Amino acid sequence: MKDFWKIAWKWIRYLTLFFFFSTILSVFTYRFINPPLTPLMVLRIFQQVTEGEKIMLKKDWVSLDKISPQLQLAVVASEDNRFLEHHGFDFEAIEKAKDYNEKKRGKKMRGASTISQQTAKNVFLWPKRSWIRKGLEAYFTVLIELVWSKQRIMEVYLNVIETGKGIYGAEKASQIYFNKPALKISPGEAALVAAILPNPLKWNPSRPTSFLLSRQQWILWNMGNIGKLEY
Repeated sequence: MKDFWKIAWKWIRYLTLFFFFSTILSVFTYRFINPPLTPLMVLRIFQQVTEGEKIMLKKDWVSLDKISPQLQLAVVASEDNRFLEHHGFDFEAIEKAKDYNEKKRGKKMRGASTISQQTAKNVFLWPKRSWIRKGLEAYFTVLIELVWSKQRIMEVYLNVIETGKGIYGAEKASQIYFNKPALKISPGEAALVAAILPNPLKWNPSRPTSFLLSRQQWILWNMGNIGKLEY
């Protein structure tokens, strides 16, 4: 029994070292190399195959300077007001979400995930919520905030986000919904793209519902409050 625990402890140490080495290496690599696929993309392909559907994977990676500043501003206004101020976690937003959820118990819960957290989840982890995933999400968020710049986090985020069924990234969304590159979309179009992000499989920015239009107006108002992103 003594030998068993000795061997077990040895393997635990090896696996722990492997985990930290491999994750740090992958984060460092993606600072310079664009992720070819994400776990969500693989999951969606698997779902399409199992449901007998045609495989759809539409994405065009573009650098941040090829994405309209208005779209960058729109996702900050929609998802993470303090993106340029925090270091991965917006504790002020977390407290507000906690208070809101306690008052609105039983109704739709409000989240407080930052763009950094969403990027960590999208690139390195699976979409289903669990305490393990949230813990790993926090770990990867710390890593990308340490290793990547805010510009790189925004660039990766805007290239891997799900923007429709089989559609990923700002460039492909702009082409499909508005027949123009992401660099050329208007503030209103940018706000509509940002507005669908909580549920891109349900909403279509080229055919907005009244709810989506009201969300667009709020995002445009908040874009005016923020003014301009200064990386």
